[in-house]
Amino acid sequence: MKIAILSRNARLYSTRRLVEAARARDHVVRVLDPLRCYMRIAPGAVQMRYKGKPLRDIDAVIPRIGTNTTFYGTAVLRQMEMMGAYTPNSSDAVLRARDKLRCLQMLAAQGLDMPVTVFGDNPDDTDDVLAMLGDPPHVIKLNEGSQGTGVVLAEKRSASQSVVEAFRGLYANFLVQEFIGEAKGCDLRCFVVGNEVVAAMEREASAGEFRANLHRGGTAHAVELSEQERQLAVRAAGALGLGIAGVDLLRSARGPLVLEVNASPGLEGIEAATGVDVSTCIIQHLEQHACD
Repeated sequence: MKIAILSRNARLYSTRRLVEAARARDHVVRVLDPLRCYMRIAPGAVQMRYKGKPLRDIDAVIPRIGTNTTFYGTAVLRQMEMMGAYTPNSSDAVLRARDKLRCLQMLAAQGLDMPVTVFGDNPDDTDDVLAMLGDPPHVIKLNEGSQGTGVVLAEKRSASQSVVEAFRGLYANFLVQEFIGEAKGCDLRCFVVGNEVVAAMEREASAGEFRANLHRGGTAHAVELSEQERQLAVRAAGALGLGIAGVDLLRSARGPLVLEVNASPGLEGIEAATGVDVSTCIIQHLEQHACD
């Protein structure tokens, strides 16, 4: 099988592990910087070139598209789909996951539980928007942030209003969510491949921090999920059309809640914490579906 990995950096851990796993199973694999791919769009004659040479006969594509290159990266991925390549995460599915508001709306439409979230645009409505959410603490997050960036905990109503005003001053789109205190700074990263969770870890925030992201100094260890948590993670990935996803859950007094769904989840933290060869699980998924 001829596999393409869309990644801006072939030296990144996740990209390297996918290359190693593919070659170990005798596949031809190539890392492509999506920003060096360019395309010709015409009825019945779509083409793709990479650094001056044509790209063709690609059986499967694994998108590792960063948030800064979402628009162009998904356009490249869409072109490859039009050329007949299989991808576990379609361009549309990646776009759904990248837009936190759209993602939450789609999950809510499927009846999947999550922290209560509010969204509004006009400054005149801020008081009523926050009233719809309830008493603080509130978590305020940028709509397209990643790895914990653009996420603020406001412990008082006045603090919430100040952060909202600051984000509005930057013309940023943001959400306000209830704070799940009983999670105690921990969340669950469930790595979904196909219709199962192949690995899961619990992440714990560092002292004085409420975000459990490893990029923020959090720690992680393997965790055993309940059947309810497994089903919720798989349903969340499926609701967005993702065959590969990192689904973040919170353990709350009312049961597990979907916090976020990541379309390009990192492999380093989950493989180190669990010892599971997630990279090979991904390649095996391609083998099962690319030739269907």
